[in-house]
Amino acid sequence: MKKLSIFALGLVFACNSSQKVVSEPAQVTKVTDPVPYAESITQDDLKEHLFTYASDEFEGRETGQPGQKKAVEYLKAHYESLGIPAAKADGDYFQEVPLEVSNVPEGSISINDTVFELGENVVSFSSAEGNYDSVIYAGYGIEEGDYSDYKDLDVTGKLVLIKAGEPIDSDGNYIISGSAEKSVWSNMSEGMGKKGELAQSKGAKGILYYDSQNYPRYKGYFGFMKTNNSGRMQLAEDKSETVLIILDENSAKAIYSDIESEDAPKTIATDLALNVTSTNDKISSENVVAILKGTEKPEEYVIISSHLDHIGVTADGQINNGADDDGSGSVALLEIAQAFKKAADAGHGPKRSIVFLHVTGEEKGLLGSRYYTDVDPIFPLDQTVVDLNIDMIGRIDPNYKGARNYLYLIGSDKLSTELHNLSEEVNKKYTNIEFDYTYNDENDPNRFYYRSDHYNFAKNNIPIIFYFNGTHADYHRPSDTPDKINYDLLENRTRLVFYTAWEIANKDQRLVVDKAPSATEE
Repeated sequence: MKKLSIFALGLVFACNSSQKVVSEPAQVTKVTDPVPYAESITQDDLKEHLFTYASDEFEGRETGQPGQKKAVEYLKAHYESLGIPAAKADGDYFQEVPLEVSNVPEGSISINDTVFELGENVVSFSSAEGNYDSVIYAGYGIEEGDYSDYKDLDVTGKLVLIKAGEPIDSDGNYIISGSAEKSVWSNMSEGMGKKGELAQSKGAKGILYYDSQNYPRYKGYFGFMKTNNSGRMQLAEDKSETVLIILDENSAKAIYSDIESEDAPKTIATDLALNVTSTNDKISSENVVAILKGTEKPEEYVIISSHLDHIGVTADGQINNGADDDGSGSVALLEIAQAFKKAADAGHGPKRSIVFLHVTGEEKGLLGSRYYTDVDPIFPLDQTVVDLNIDMIGRIDPNYKGARNYLYLIGSDKLSTELHNLSEEVNKKYTNIEFDYTYNDENDPNRFYYRSDHYNFAKNNIPIIFYFNGTHADYHRPSDTPDKINYDLLENRTRLVFYTAWEIANKDQRLVVDKAPSATEE
């Protein structure tokens, strides 16, 4: 699972995330008994896969590096051995994902003859050059409904200064939501991206973004990149000429001293020089995608996903094996594929097509899944019924207070009431795992809902479930090794995902999406 990204420019729009408790039970479809096929998912097979997939031979599966290439070949070989074909029409299991790495920038910006060094009072993750005699202050940089910070502003070819947060009326309510609840514009995970996209759509040359509360996090991330000589990886399609400079209080107030108290848009005269330079390196990586065609509704797709990459080798040569993150999800997906193929070979193939999607670049910002959904969806998104995403299901959260037979579920109710109820009923019928919805809370400070590959499907109004065991002391460390996996739990959790996919794939009607932004809320 990726660490929370702090660079949100270009982040896509979030889905409706309202949550409702619905007590009516789901109707689990009566189909051929799936238990014999689920029982082919065993501890021994999972362990055998994982001791290879998370071994030193795979060098931590760093995106685009030799270890990741070994990983994709291992996955491909498994599908070939099962006789499950590639998803692409040309028979290639690999979906190429063109990536670029922006090397750590160097330089400074000068504001009215005061120089601010990059990494101190200003942060940027790409080149930013040029001289400007004015900037356009657009307040919070929001436009929604009748509210617009851009009214009567022409920002074409200009630098736009905006600040984090959103406006509040005289009664203390947030103007966008019309209530005491903040809107998505205040969400750190999405707000900067929405504001940046909006400014860019209006022709802005660049964005100067002031966020005093979160600036230490941006600065810390920049410092980490610089110390480790690691650039920011992005999709090649994301390359943009739009400038993004993140400001702290000192640099922001050097441009506009009243930025904290004043919201009204205006043109600000200033002597601003951007002297930030960086270079980009191209990286080759790939998703691995296989498909088992449906027997009755082959043009409707149930996607089961996991990420194949991890974080590679430390500066001192230690290998981050990533057994739980996300070796556990990767091998679970292999076993689920085997179970579905056994059913198909016995004449009990699923009604809908099952897509087995192993994505790259998750640790770099959900890049492989975003390439699939935003750039090159192999199968139409409007015909995609669900994404069941597996990311870390082999361990026990040391902070968990209940019995060990648990699993965190995230997102099951955010778009489809029916999916949530079906998930509950399937679990009661087959696996009896204790579901914990702690991290499904919209106010979860960990923001896990936004931190794994399901999110790129959810933002496209495709129902999702994110299966997750929580973090632990070995998370993103060389000590995340296959000997520490709880294989009995991994077996039961993997079977749960299989059973859930089985029921969804064999329903007479596809899942109803009743909580999408276009749906009417009661």
